[in-house]
Amino acid sequence: MDNINREISWIQFNGRVLQEALDLNNPLIERIKFLGIFSNNRDEFFRVRVATLRRLIKLEPNSSLQRVRLNKDLEDLLSRVEAQEKEFTLAFNSIIKEFKTRNIIMLNEKQLTESQGIFVNEYFKTVVRPKLFPIILDFFKAGQSLIDSAIYLAVELVDSKASKKARHILIEVPSELPRFLQVKSDNDKSYFMFLDDVIRYNLHDLFASFGYDTIDGFIIKFTRDSELDIDNDVSKSFLEIMELSVKKRTKGIPVRFVYDKNIPQELLDMIIRKLDITTKNYQLRGGGRYHNFKDLIGFPTLKKELMFETLPPIQHPDLSEKTSIFRQLRQQDVMLNYPYHSFQHIVDFLREASMDPKVRSIKMTFYRAAKDSLAMNALINAARNGKSVTVFMELQARFDEQANIMWTQKLQSEGVKVLPTIPGMKVHAKMILVRRKEAGKNIFYSNVSTGNFNESTAKVYSDYSLLTANQEIGRDLFHFFELLESRYRPPQFHLLQVSPFHIREFFAKKMKNEAENKKQGKEAWVILKMNSIVDDEISNLIYETAKAGVNITLNIRGINILKTGLHGFSDHINAFSIVGRFLEHARLFVFANAGKPEFYISSADLMTRNLDHRFELLIPIVDPKIQKQLLDIMHLQMNDTEKYRSLNHNEINEYTRRNVGFPVLDSQVEIYNYYKKQ
Repeated sequence: MDNINREISWIQFNGRVLQEALDLNNPLIERIKFLGIFSNNRDEFFRVRVATLRRLIKLEPNSSLQRVRLNKDLEDLLSRVEAQEKEFTLAFNSIIKEFKTRNIIMLNEKQLTESQGIFVNEYFKTVVRPKLFPIILDFFKAGQSLIDSAIYLAVELVDSKASKKARHILIEVPSELPRFLQVKSDNDKSYFMFLDDVIRYNLHDLFASFGYDTIDGFIIKFTRDSELDIDNDVSKSFLEIMELSVKKRTKGIPVRFVYDKNIPQELLDMIIRKLDITTKNYQLRGGGRYHNFKDLIGFPTLKKELMFETLPPIQHPDLSEKTSIFRQLRQQDVMLNYPYHSFQHIVDFLREASMDPKVRSIKMTFYRAAKDSLAMNALINAARNGKSVTVFMELQARFDEQANIMWTQKLQSEGVKVLPTIPGMKVHAKMILVRRKEAGKNIFYSNVSTGNFNESTAKVYSDYSLLTANQEIGRDLFHFFELLESRYRPPQFHLLQVSPFHIREFFAKKMKNEAENKKQGKEAWVILKMNSIVDDEISNLIYETAKAGVNITLNIRGINILKTGLHGFSDHINAFSIVGRFLEHARLFVFANAGKPEFYISSADLMTRNLDHRFELLIPIVDPKIQKQLLDIMHLQMNDTEKYRSLNHNEINEYTRRNVGFPVLDSQVEIYNYYKKQ
C-alpha cells in the first residue's frame, strides 16, 4: 500500500495550525498569532518543498511519465494550499470583527481622525521615512531582483489633468520596523494600523515634489527558491562558499508572486514585464490588501486577558543555584523539559564550567543559536579563562546560515576552535561535553538535547535535555567529537547510537524484538514521539511490527506518511498529533521490552535525511525516576482532549477526544502543572 504523500501530510500539519486560529477556545490575540505561524509555514513550504518539486520537474524530459506525475502532484498541492488560503482569509476577517467587540479597532489610512492623522504623520516622518528608498520602476533595469519574502508597495502616481505621464514606483516596507503601529487614542478603545497603511497615508507627502494629485499603493510580494547552490571551488574555504551561497539565495529562482487584486492592470503589467515574471516560473495570485501575514506572530499585546496565561519557566527541583551543578550531577541525572523548565540551567552549566579551575575543556555542537546567545557568551568567556573550547558550528542549517557564519567568525576571533562543516553531511546532534580533572582523572559531564541550544526557541519549543555525569555517555560523546575532528572516521560507541551508522539498524532491531516478544506472549508495545516520520523502510518496519500484534502509538507533530488505523492492515497503530501553544519538538522512543521498558531520546526524526545523511545521536535514559516522568508526560498527551488530533485513516485532523465525555485536559498546561507540583 502506498504511503501518504509527504507534502500532503505537511499541508495537513499546517491545517492543524490553522485549526488553532479557528479554535474559539483559544484567546483572541493568540488566534491571530496562529495565523502568523500558519503564514510563515506556508511561505517556507513554497521556498523549500514547492521549489524542490519545480527543480525535479525541470530535470525530467518533457514527455516523461515522471514529469507528468510530478506536475500532477504540484497541481494537487497548490489546490490544497488555495483551499487553506480561503479558510485563512475567513479566519482573519472573523478575528478582526471580533476585535471590534473587544474595542480593538484596525484602521486603514482613510479612517484616521484628525488627531490620529497627526500622530501617524509624526511617526512616519521620524521613524519610517528615513528607512524608505523608493525604486523608480520606469527606470528599473532588467536582471535586477527584489528581496525574497519582503513586501513592496507598488505605487502609481497619476496627474488627473493628464499634463504629465503616470509614474510607477516600488517601496520596500521596512522589515526592521514593527509591522503594526498602535495609534494614539483619546478613548478606551485600542487602535492599530498595518505599517503598509502608515506609508499609504503619507504617500502624498513623500512624493509632493513630483506634482501628482492621485497616488495609490498596492502590496506585492515575491517568494524564491531557498535551496543553496553550493559552489565546488576547492580554492575557497567552506565558510567562504557558504557566504557566497547565502548571498545568491536572494536571487534564487522565483516560485510565487502575490499581489493586491485591486492593483491597476497597467501597473501590474509593468511589474510583470520589468521583473521578467512568467507563469512558467511563478505561481501568480491576486489576493487581498495585505500580504506577509507571518508578521501576525508579532501582533501587539493589546490586552493581557486576550493572551494565554503566562507559564513562567520552572526551576528544576534537583538543581539548586547555591550548589555546584557538577556536584549535583554526581548524585543523579537531571532531565530538563523546555519550555516548562528554564533554559537558564544550561547557561549556568556552561558559566560554571567556564570559571571552574578544574575544568580543562568544553566541546559543543550548534545548529541554531539565539541572536544574543548567552550560551555563546559563556563559551567565549571560557576561552578567555584559558579553557580549551571546541565548537562544531553547522553552517548548513537552513535559514540560519548567515547567523551561524557570524557566530563562527566571532568564536574564532576569541580563540575558540571551530570545526569546519562537513559538506553534504549536516551535524544535527545537540551536545555539550565538559572535561574536568578530579583526583588526577578525567571526569566527563554531559548535556544531550533533542532541541537547539537556543534561549529564544526554548521558550516555545518543547524539548528534552539530559544532564548527566554518566561516564560511559561522556566517553561516547568524546569519541563522537573525535569523529567530527577526524573527518568521518567512525569510532566504537558503547551506549550511544549514532547516525548515519547505527540508528536505522538499532531501530529495526528494537522493533523486531517487540514482534518476537509478542509472539512469545510477553509484554510488547511501542511509543514513538517525534516531529515527522518520512522513510519507506522505517514505515514498512512499523507496519510489519503492528501486523505481529504489537500496539504502536505514534505521537507525530508534523509529517506522518503512514496510513494508520486501517482495519486488517494497520489497526494496531494509533497515530495522533498535539498542536498547541508550544511547538512539540522532542523525540522519544519507548519499547516495552518484555515488561522492562527501554527509553531513548534523540535529535533525530525517523526521516531518511536524519538516518542516512546527518550526524544524529540517540541516547538511553536509564534513571527510573526520569523514565517514570517521561511515561507520565506521554500518558498526559495520549489523554489530551483539547489539542489531540487523530492522524488515522479517514480521521485526519479530527478532534476525536474532544466533547465525547472525557474530562477536559490540555496536555501542555497539565505538563506544566505536573512539573510545578514537583
